[in-house]
Amino acid sequence: MKYTAQDFKSNQEVRWCPGCGDHMVLMSLQRAMPEVAEAMNYNLEDFVFISGIGCSSRLPYYMNTYGFHSIHGRATAISTGVKVANPKLAVWQATGDGDSLAIGGNHFIHAIRRNIDINIVLFNNRIYGLTKGQYSPTSPLGKITKTSPYGTVEQPFNPGTLVLGARGTFFARSIDSEIKLNQEVFVASAKHAGCSVTEMLVNCVIYNDGTHKEITDKEVRADRTIVLRHGEPMIFGKDRDKGLVLGEDGKLKVVKIGENGVTEKDILVHDAHCQDMSIHTMLVDMKHPDYPVALGVIRDVEDGTYDQRVEAQLEEVKAAAKIHSVDELLHSGATWEVK
Repeated sequence: MKYTAQDFKSNQEVRWCPGCGDHMVLMSLQRAMPEVAEAMNYNLEDFVFISGIGCSSRLPYYMNTYGFHSIHGRATAISTGVKVANPKLAVWQATGDGDSLAIGGNHFIHAIRRNIDINIVLFNNRIYGLTKGQYSPTSPLGKITKTSPYGTVEQPFNPGTLVLGARGTFFARSIDSEIKLNQEVFVASAKHAGCSVTEMLVNCVIYNDGTHKEITDKEVRADRTIVLRHGEPMIFGKDRDKGLVLGEDGKLKVVKIGENGVTEKDILVHDAHCQDMSIHTMLVDMKHPDYPVALGVIRDVEDGTYDQRVEAQLEEVKAAAKIHSVDELLHSGATWEVK
């Protein structure tokens, strides 16, 4: 059956604040799922959306699929259980920067380390929105919030660096308003065999309005972000005249095409499939004003998945087992009959 975005929309009223970036992420998912279903040969009943607690965790209600609204920080544990119990399901997880990087941090990094075949969509608005504006693990140093009235004294997490540090096999990043890029990233996430993490930079109009504006405003976005695609040169800028090269010190360097003899041939070509994560690490760590912020699929490499290994192990145990049923188990070993 060929699906449309409408098939993935539930009959529930979307209750996010007007103007919240979550609306656009939801729209992107609903538009991407028909392509995912066709590419991966999924039926509607094969999709499961799971969440923890937070504004983004309302998402399963708005998807016309199976879903599970779990507890704070435990969405990854539920997702893991669902996937291992039924590896044929397409498991998607909606989570926030507070839900997955604070109370759920341990589950988050170990799902990545194990390479469980789930798709994690990490909504990053750098604040706790549902509980009314406390600072989160991604809030910038010095951020004034209800729980840091004099400014935070903590360095924030970079979700991309965290994913790669846990030996992640897939990491992508996008902006809530980039609908087409979001769809592209979600389809790539679905096709990846393993734990896919996509960081969505979203805006909270109530408690952290404009948190990403230094790179998301239309006037500056082209010069302060770079969309990476495998096999394409790392070129960016409003006039497509800037690029990334590897300097003599082994670090990424921003150059301008046409200056100092630099040509398009000198620009690095993005290799998302490279097992060596040194350049991927530099890409996820780039930030304004020294570098453009990297968007798109940054890392996408192959490795065995946890659920595949569990399934293979079970088959090996079954093949070598001498007992194949409960009846055989009850009559095995030392038995006796009472008359």
